[in-house]
Amino acid sequence: MKNNYPPRRLAEAALIAAMYTTLCIVLANVSFGPVQFRLAEALTILPVFAPASAIPGLAVGCFLSNLYGLFTHTNPLGPWDLLVGTLATLVAAVLTWRLRNWRLTTEPHGWRFILSLPVIATLPPVAVNAFVIGPELYFAFGGPLWGWIGEVALTQFAMCTIGGLVLYTALKRTGADKRIFA
Repeated sequence: MKNNYPPRRLAEAALIAAMYTTLCIVLANVSFGPVQFRLAEALTILPVFAPASAIPGLAVGCFLSNLYGLFTHTNPLGPWDLLVGTLATLVAAVLTWRLRNWRLTTEPHGWRFILSLPVIATLPPVAVNAFVIGPELYFAFGGPLWGWIGEVALTQFAMCTIGGLVLYTALKRTGADKRIFA
């Protein structure tokens, strides 16, 4: 069976959406609200490996998570976040895929190992969410707009860049990237 077989990609997308949604639901107390620390955002590195399944999987996962938050009243951003948050995730995932091959160095020796990782590819979710979700939080809670943008950028950096690179490294070093997304 070919690995680009459409049902396989659909199953991968569904699995990514399920993982994202499950992480947000299980950790709902930190996934929604004025301080959003979504562990699920570490999955935003996956378009580097499999854009055909990761991009839609992340978008659907974000939509389902925000829908859960809306119905359980844990997402203070309301129904707008279903559209705006999902579109932000979709745009960030596409940009992550487009930047997947950008590296600061190609020599992964010593401390340069960090520079050989797809650090640049982790930045679109940080920037897009900072400038989309930050203003959403501003309209929901008031306060300084730049404070919300900075808070979202900081939490996204922790989850997308640091968490995403940890996930990337684990998948690469174990060979799971090739087994899962061959």
